[in-house]
Amino acid sequence: MKTSAKYAALSILLVLLFFANIYFGSVSIPADEVSRILTGLIGINSGSGNEAWQFIILQSRIPASVTAMFTGAALGICGLLLQTYFRNPLAGPSILGISSGANLAVALGILGCGLFSPISSLVLALVGSISILLILLALSRIVRTPVTLLIVGILISYLTSALITLLNYYASADGTQSLLIWGMGNFNGVGTSGLPTYCILTLVGIAISVFLIKPLNGWMLGEYYAANLGINIKKTRFLTLLTTGLLVSITTAYCGPIAFVGLSMPHLARILISTDNHRLLLPMSALLGAICTSVCLLLSTMPPNGRMLPINALTPIFGIPIIIYVLLRKK
Repeated sequence: MKTSAKYAALSILLVLLFFANIYFGSVSIPADEVSRILTGLIGINSGSGNEAWQFIILQSRIPASVTAMFTGAALGICGLLLQTYFRNPLAGPSILGISSGANLAVALGILGCGLFSPISSLVLALVGSISILLILLALSRIVRTPVTLLIVGILISYLTSALITLLNYYASADGTQSLLIWGMGNFNGVGTSGLPTYCILTLVGIAISVFLIKPLNGWMLGEYYAANLGINIKKTRFLTLLTTGLLVSITTAYCGPIAFVGLSMPHLARILISTDNHRLLLPMSALLGAICTSVCLLLSTMPPNGRMLPINALTPIFGIPIIIYVLLRKK
């Protein structure tokens, strides 16, 4: 199958998943009523007479579906940027401790200062994620072995987890519960009020990543080779870190630390289109990331009686087999 046909098929799949997340959920709503509500948005009819169902569709399911797609696309791009920058196939927001840094910063805000607003969480997550990125960047100049740098990232993740455990030990029950729920991952927390801001900030990060396609293609051949091609190394490094930190902090602040999507989806993209050209890899990683999170959102709503599964209980089911396959294939 040609690459264009794969893009078309996956795009259709994403659209179907988007509508599946609107039609299906933990609360059973007849399909004809969902259709009436959706067509009522564009003025074809007056919508559904059931206000509760209309609230669920418009205020919960549609924002959650959009949030899931944007989150998956952002994390897929983050994983690709980090794997290219560090030239390490196991680099990712969660493995390298970037998500853990954002998690620790938000935990300090929630448990230490009692801050639990989207704006404060966004600022704290941005500071935490970029701080870890700067530490890794500084260590990458000292440690030349990618595996060693990967181990350092894992150790940073353990260290931040230990600090969060200490914070939980001394925190109140309400604060601990809030942090626990946030850390499980949830696409329903953005809502209609925060959705425009979330989408705009995510699109800004994705737009910056598009300008990095050409520099990253040269970066794969080595830093010195990229410099000989006329690529501005400092600018590329700054934009890569800024884009990754921005996207990770946004998704972490609004949805919690979503694991394995950024690590696994770029590898699946390489498997599907068999290329290292970022002009094709970047949109494919974003598309696959959006599909993965949309599937996880759909599965999370399967339990009846209004209960939902945590997103982070589902993403490893898709991510871990891909990573194992890549490790075994590369021996």
